[in-house]
Amino acid sequence: MTASAAAPTSDLIDLRDLPREALRGFMKDLGEPAYRGDQVFGWIWRRGARSFDAMTSLPASLRAKLDAEARISQPTIAEVSTSSDGTQKVLLELEDGRRVETVLIPDRERLTLCISSQVGCALACRFCATGTMGFLRHMRPGEIVSQILAAQSLLLGEEHGNRADPSERPVSNIVMMGMGEPLHNYDGTLAALRILTDEQAFHYAPARITVSTVGLVPQMLALGEALPVRLAVSLHAGDPETRRSIMPIDRKYPMAEVLAACRQFPLKTRERITFEYTLMRGVNDRPIDAENLARQLEGLRCKVNLLAFNEHDGAPFERPTDEAVFAFSERLRSLDVESFVRRTRGRDIAAACGQLAVSPREAAASPSPGASETKN
Repeated sequence: MTASAAAPTSDLIDLRDLPREALRGFMKDLGEPAYRGDQVFGWIWRRGARSFDAMTSLPASLRAKLDAEARISQPTIAEVSTSSDGTQKVLLELEDGRRVETVLIPDRERLTLCISSQVGCALACRFCATGTMGFLRHMRPGEIVSQILAAQSLLLGEEHGNRADPSERPVSNIVMMGMGEPLHNYDGTLAALRILTDEQAFHYAPARITVSTVGLVPQMLALGEALPVRLAVSLHAGDPETRRSIMPIDRKYPMAEVLAACRQFPLKTRERITFEYTLMRGVNDRPIDAENLARQLEGLRCKVNLLAFNEHDGAPFERPTDEAVFAFSERLRSLDVESFVRRTRGRDIAAACGQLAVSPREAAASPSPGASETKN
């Protein structure tokens, strides 16, 4: 459905990329019983094994076979920045030298991790710093999921951090709103979601995972059929012309098609689709914009998350006043559209929505020998 992720840095299969059923199939291909896949999966995700020698319940012959055919990747934490509001931004270095950012957001009743799905982004939304990087490659499933382990190592300590037992899991909610468009990397995202929700790995309830998209219609519909996670759609305008001017993807998937797909997206009784709306001064923050938005959303089971634009180098927009943001929210509410103003988190460390990006030097870090990237 989408281009594949970058080739790994060796010919060995990274077992962190495999959901449990795929790992069972891999074991059968090695001439082993399928249940060995369950055992290895548990060792990797519940017990934090980083080598096959550590998997002491496996026969020595199987461990030797795995050493010859597979590996277990381990992204490294390159840097951690802490905001005055408690938000932490983690810079991760992947095997090929590429770097991505993930963000830990503490709140009173939850701890949310905002994770990335691509190195860079191809969609070039004009208000987003990640889009200025261009698209370098998709992240592999294991790289996506390993952001959780990196967060746990910070929160629980390195020795304890790789344990994924639900009783010890400090991260309560996952939002795929970091660098990249998750549904552009559909296959990698879906495989990562299957690992995150697997009862023998992290066992996250789908309702605790939100996948954000700019509106890739075929992938939205496929995701709705595949896994009942929450959906957040980046709308950012109340009329097609404005949206097209700030989000080039609207030329391929116009607002009307995106909203039609939202109406088809399967929802449980109390669930709603979330629409993300970044307010930019003089662009989409006027009362008429709120009225246009309410008209577009009529009849949809939804809520609108409003956030003020977070400025970054080279951005052509300005942040609206707090008064304008709350007036926009009140206008939506008066039109029977449920709206919430999201508090900006991590702005002082460039960790807020729309600010995630790594420097051109870091983004273009030389891959290790044998690595390659595939674009589409």
